Amino acid sequence: MGFSQKTYSDKAFKQDQATKFQKTTDAALRNLAIDRNGVVQVLSSQGVLHPWEKELKPQLQYRPISDQKVLDMVAYQGQFVYLTDTAILSNAWAGKLYWEHGLENPTQLALGADFTMLVANKENLRLAKNGKVLTDIVLNAPVEKMVYDAKGARFVIATAFGVYTLGETETTLTKIYAGEGITSLAVSDKEVLVGTQSGYLTLNLDGKEASPLQAKLPWPEITSVQFIDGEKWLGSTKGAFKLRSDGKFDYYASKRWLTDDKVVAIEAGPEGSVLVLTETGLSQIDFTPMTLHDKAMHFQKVQRQRHIRYGFSSATRLQTPGDLSSAILWDTDNDGLWTSMYLAGELFRYAATKSEDAKLNAYEAFEAMERLTKISKIDGFPARTYEIDTYQSSDREPDKPEHEKIWRLTDDKRWRWKSTTSSDESCGHFFVYALFAELAPDKSWRDRAIHQLKIEMDHLIENDWYLVTWNGKPTQWGRWNPDYVNQFPINVGDRRLNSTLILSFLQTTYHFTKDKKYLKHYKKLANKFGYEENANRPASVIGFVEGQYLSSAWNHSDDEMYFLTIPGYVNYAFDEESKAKHFEAAKSHWEIERNEKNPLWNFLYAMIGGTDYDLDESIWWLKEFPMDLIDWKVENAHRKDLDKVAKNFRKQEYSEVLPRDERPMHLHNNAYRNNGGSDGQWEHPAYIYLLPYWAGRYVGAISAPEE
Repeated sequence: MGFSQKTYSDKAFKQDQATKFQKTTDAALRNLAIDRNGVVQVLSSQGVLHPWEKELKPQLQYRPISDQKVLDMVAYQGQFVYLTDTAILSNAWAGKLYWEHGLENPTQLALGADFTMLVANKENLRLAKNGKVLTDIVLNAPVEKMVYDAKGARFVIATAFGVYTLGETETTLTKIYAGEGITSLAVSDKEVLVGTQSGYLTLNLDGKEASPLQAKLPWPEITSVQFIDGEKWLGSTKGAFKLRSDGKFDYYASKRWLTDDKVVAIEAGPEGSVLVLTETGLSQIDFTPMTLHDKAMHFQKVQRQRHIRYGFSSATRLQTPGDLSSAILWDTDNDGLWTSMYLAGELFRYAATKSEDAKLNAYEAFEAMERLTKISKIDGFPARTYEIDTYQSSDREPDKPEHEKIWRLTDDKRWRWKSTTSSDESCGHFFVYALFAELAPDKSWRDRAIHQLKIEMDHLIENDWYLVTWNGKPTQWGRWNPDYVNQFPINVGDRRLNSTLILSFLQTTYHFTKDKKYLKHYKKLANKFGYEENANRPASVIGFVEGQYLSSAWNHSDDEMYFLTIPGYVNYAFDEESKAKHFEAAKSHWEIERNEKNPLWNFLYAMIGGTDYDLDESIWWLKEFPMDLIDWKVENAHRKDLDKVAKNFRKQEYSEVLPRDERPMHLHNNAYRNNGGSDGQWEHPAYIYLLPYWAGRYVGAISAPEE
């Protein structure tokens, strides 16, 4: 360890995560409130509800409101107060609060000092105190929202066309703002926040100054506004968002955060949380103090409890979207690659902490990968994955005769292995077997990893630089032969990438075996066939080539392969001159990728000696990574607050990469995936977070957790 020049002190930060409560009837949800005991109630068209075990259930405790038509509900002095069609009442204050308001079809209630009450219906306001009506006022439009301004000792009322004030002893309204499409209102001790159908604005308390309408928002159709702990929260028809101190927004949308995106109301919740009521339910967004290490330990449990299949890091398919109890472990084409990344994380964890658990997990994953070459019975040829001969494998090719299936049946007729292995898999294998040979504590296990390097390298040498499968033919993507690699123009990424990969594989195998045949083959590819020149070209040469295969756009899966390869390519270089050239080539790739703020790329760059590895951006990524790994459908294309860039080769949409918790869940090879998702049909494995976190610990970029 000790690679890094600077270290993040791992102190607790506020991690946001959501708990969702779904409504179970067709009731329209209207409002919510919380009392001083932390009890949350939701007003619906079918009565008062409360959150319980991820559902909104009927509130039965306070019987007097169960048989009454409750039309509004507020929290006053930390107690619930209800507006019914006939009266205002409460379960608090010994039950003494009860006033028959006398208004037909009331809609809203607000309370001021000393139980001053303001009640509205579609046409009138009624101000009362101590059971006596102080004034009645005829309105020109229905009330959208009314709140009490304690500092000004007055009520603030919004209609669709204006904002008014009414003092507790006044008999007429004072108009402080005229506008259109007003939907919502909130008051702090400094300003009035007004939501409209096309953005929001602020007024000073006397209404003499108004800010310009703010429309550069995640979505401008505002339905609710609120001040919570001095911060502005806004709800819209496409999610909720909080204004940050830098003028940008934290955006809470999609089922990762909300039951749906049509926000009805926002309120401060229990223990520093925020409550967001939408059309179909209630979401409680908690802000829990935790360190990056705490977060890693959470994901460690997720990985172990739901994502281990035969030792592989496995995908998890949810039979019922979003329901983790319906999870089924599922094989993928890249089980070897994903498992190599999970295994690398456990090796880094062992190196940083000497955890026995990390060692056992690493050995388990290694055995799963080791079997990939054994089950194929082709010398040094790794299967993509394997599975018992069940519906999960053989029945995916029901129309093919047995001799044509890519899922090959083992001699004992019990297992099938997938035979179309690609360069992605080989890249992961050489990356992690080298780490294993360096970091595993037991020599016998390290020797097994070195054996895997040797047999997989020998397979490529003996098969003219191809991965050759059961039928004697190269796989589609397992190709490092010069005829294949050098057919591409220098601008096509595969020429540079595949040259780098195979040279790194040879360096790595030589480093651990000291067998000079690997050095010989390296020199032949490097010098005679130009692989050294290919590999050491700066990444900036990669670009679009008209009509050329594999050059229509930047391939971010290639980035993943490249960064997993650079430790072997740089650190195992045969001499210092080569090492310096290899480092500069790798740095050129990192420079292009650094705007993704990916800590895995940054910490792998640190492993090869990079010192300017964007630590702050890496920590930002780790903090913004969501606690929810479900592949919810997420959309950002509608957002008005993002600065879009012109269509480009890298498939970058916005001037800055979005936080991970505002994008669909994805692996490290999908940097600019801003829209999409399976709507809750999968849970991604937790190594996506674990690998970069433990890589950061390994290189010394992240400290152990601090109290």
